[in-house]
Amino acid sequence: MNFIDFVKKYPDEASCIRHFRAVKERKGVVCKKCGNTHHYWNKTYNSHDCSKCGYRTTLRSGTVMESSKLPFQYWLYAIYLMTMTKKGISEAEVQRQLGRKHYEPIWAMMHKIRSVMGLRVDHYELEGVVELDDAFFKTHTDDEKGELTQRGRGSQRQSKVLVMAKVDPKRGRPRKNKKTSAFRYVKMVVIPDSSAKTMNKTVSARTSSSSVIKSDGWHDFNKIKEISSKHIKKIVPPKEASKVLPWVHTMISNAKRNFLGVNHKIKDVYLQNYLDEFCYKTNRRYFGKDLFERPMIAAVEDTWYGKARYNCG
Repeated sequence: MNFIDFVKKYPDEASCIRHFRAVKERKGVVCKKCGNTHHYWNKTYNSHDCSKCGYRTTLRSGTVMESSKLPFQYWLYAIYLMTMTKKGISEAEVQRQLGRKHYEPIWAMMHKIRSVMGLRVDHYELEGVVELDDAFFKTHTDDEKGELTQRGRGSQRQSKVLVMAKVDPKRGRPRKNKKTSAFRYVKMVVIPDSSAKTMNKTVSARTSSSSVIKSDGWHDFNKIKEISSKHIKKIVPPKEASKVLPWVHTMISNAKRNFLGVNHKIKDVYLQNYLDEFCYKTNRRYFGKDLFERPMIAAVEDTWYGKARYNCG
C-alpha cells in the first residue's frame, strides 16, 4: 500500500478506530470478568461491552496502546511509517510528520511498536543451515563521562550481539564473486557475556535442534555442539571470516549502516528494540502490504507486554 492509498483509506481518527476494532474482533474479544466471547460495540466509549455481565473492555485495553493518550491515528500512521519505509525512520522524523509538540510520547510509542515486532521475530525458530557469529554494536551508556575501563572488544561503549542467519545452498555451478548460498532469515540478540551457558541458551531458544550451525573458530562457540545435531566450526583469519560466513556478516554490516544513518546515539538498554525492528523488516522484505498488517495483529493481542521484551524507559 503506497502512502496516497493509505491516506485515502485512513483519513481521520474514526477510520483508524474502525480498523483497530476490526483487527481486534478478528482476534476475538474475551470478557476479563466472566469469560464470555459475545460483546456489543459501544461507540460512545470505543469499547466492547459484554452481553452477559456488561463488563466494558476498551479498544486500548490489553493492547500495545493501553494507558496511552495518543490518538489511534498516531499509532496507525507510526506503524505504517516504521514498516513501509525501507531504511527505517527516526523518532524525531515521525514527530515532525505527525505534528506533535513533545518528543517523549512519540519515542515511547515507537519503542512499544518495536517490541511488538520482536514478538513476531521470536514467533518461529531457524531451521536448516544457520550461520552464527557475534558482533559489537556501538552504544551509549549513562556513565560515559567516566574513563573507558576497556577498549576494543568488551568496551562499555559497545554491546555484544549474537547474530544468526538462516541460509539455503544455491543450486547449480558456483559463480565468481557470488555467494554460494541464499539468505532467508536473521535473528539478532543482545547478550550480557560470552560464556558458553549464555551462548547455548540464546542459540537453542531460537534455532531448531536439528539445525546445522556454522561458525568461525572463536572459542566462545566451543560448546555449541551440545545443543546442535551438527556444528561446523572453521578456524579462519579475521579478514577471511566474511567469506566463510558471508550472510551473517552482510546482516551485521547492514544493521550498523542502518543505525548510523537513521538512529543516532542508541543507548545500550534500547539496542534490542532497534535490532527487532531491523530483523522484522529484513525477514519480511517480500511481504508487500502484509508488512503493515502483521504488527497490527500483535499490537492488539491481549497481554502483549507479558511476552515482548518491552523496554521504553
